[in-house]
Amino acid sequence: MEPPDDAIPDRPARETLAHLRARIAPAEAASGPVLPLGAPPLDQRLPGGGLALGAPHEIAPEDVGDEAAALGFLLALLARRLAEGPGEALLVLAPGHPLPYGHGLLALGLDPGRLLFLEAGDDVEVFRALEAALQAGSLPAVAGLVAEGLPLVAGRRLQRAGAGTLLLILRPAGAGRPNGAATRWRIAAAPAARDGAANPRPRWRARLERCRNGRTGDWLMEWDGGAHRFDLPHGLAGRAPAAGGTPA
Repeated sequence: MEPPDDAIPDRPARETLAHLRARIAPAEAASGPVLPLGAPPLDQRLPGGGLALGAPHEIAPEDVGDEAAALGFLLALLARRLAEGPGEALLVLAPGHPLPYGHGLLALGLDPGRLLFLEAGDDVEVFRALEAALQAGSLPAVAGLVAEGLPLVAGRRLQRAGAGTLLLILRPAGAGRPNGAATRWRIAAAPAARDGAANPRPRWRARLERCRNGRTGDWLMEWDGGAHRFDLPHGLAGRAPAAGGTPA
């Protein structure tokens, strides 16, 4: 049965409603705490000016062979969160994910003594451990390295428990399953840069393919491990929508 004619908004009304939703949604998303990434052109595209704390953020390699780059990006996010204050980050690993090594962590500006590692038997154990850590409420950041991805139900349970905590999920390359991640990143390796003291500065080609109440895009991102912040050495690039684009 079709709805009556007066139940279907005309085109101007639909456009007005869409415009209002686009204006209201970012304001709603900005009500909670966020983690700014340190690069204003990028933070301006994220609702509230950063990654929402307490919501899951999914990271995946762009392709097979980019696993190390994706892990490095996740660790840089943990380093930025830990630079804000005291506390440790928990890293829960499913089988098949190697433990990060100390020299690599130090190169990212991440103190290995502030990372807690837990090796889980499968993805179910990863999500169970993350949920328990979030419920305890004592860690500023937790991350799960999984074999398949973030299921919808697990994502909802984590979000209910995760207030104020940076919550990251790293999954393999390939098609992701539908879930409630606030952002979804695809990370590819890029040649590192050098700072004035000839220290390496990691770079990634980062594609933000989902951003709830924000705007997606594609950037070359550079990590400053000393300042614990991201830079966009070439500004906005690739497929990043123009300012005023439609929220994803």
